[in-house]
Amino acid sequence: MIKAILVFNNHGKPRLSKFYVHISEEIQQQIVKETFHLVSKRDDNVCNFLEGGSLIGGADYKLIYRHYATLYFVFCVDSSESELGILDLIQVFVETLDKCFENVCELDLIFHVDKVHFILNELVMGGMVLETNMTEIFTRIDEQNKLERQEAGLSAAPARAVSAVKNMNMNISQQIKDIKLPDLPQAIKDLKF
Repeated sequence: MIKAILVFNNHGKPRLSKFYVHISEEIQQQIVKETFHLVSKRDDNVCNFLEGGSLIGGADYKLIYRHYATLYFVFCVDSSESELGILDLIQVFVETLDKCFENVCELDLIFHVDKVHFILNELVMGGMVLETNMTEIFTRIDEQNKLERQEAGLSAAPARAVSAVKNMNMNISQQIKDIKLPDLPQAIKDLKF
């Protein structure tokens, strides 16, 4: 089972954290710090698996990670998960992000956190791997994008209604201006008492 998925930058700033077991927020922050220190001090040419830190479960858990450019993708798993399977899952996650955001970068994770979580939820839910087929994942992402576009059309409806009312008001104002009123001083002179 996957216990946690963490993504942080080269400075240890978390960009995504998803815990599949209940852990207090304070402990989660400590886990991110400890995991960063364990992973960041390792050389790039060493194995991408290591024993979990003391906060995350020690020897019973493994940290499996990949370092891409400025981001570390770390999965904390128990002994029942395959290390190579999780490395493949990290690769699928990163490739999916890369295709969705066209060369994903750290800012994409910051500004599109909802979409990143949606993609992650297509891969992993409740700590269990759901899908690794990128074609299926992209099908779900496309369906979600279509729904978002439809909702955007609905949310734009009030703005279109306000615009239509303003146009009506402008037309009415112009029609009122077009009404020919008699010249009042002349009309008063024409009145006979």
